[in-house]
Amino acid sequence: MSEAAPALPDRLSIDPSSPYFNADVFQHDIGIRFNDKERKDVEEYCVSEGWIKVAAGKKVDRKGKPLMLTLKGKVEAFYK
Repeated sequence: MSEAAPALPDRLSIDPSSPYFNADVFQHDIGIRFNDKERKDVEEYCVSEGWIKVAAGKKVDRKGKPLMLTLKGKVEAFYK
């Protein structure tokens, strides 16, 4: 039998160096719905504050990480 998926946190990031990274959650397929549209390019989200972070094209900072845009709206996280 497969184990149950852990509860989705209020804030989650895909960056392993972030304090909001949770490897247990990423063992399962996660979906993010932003303003009633499913997004596949989300790098970080916060449900309670209502924002997501997405990469700003191919631009990178001086450390080589992509520059992020913060978009505000209605955020829902779910398991697929």
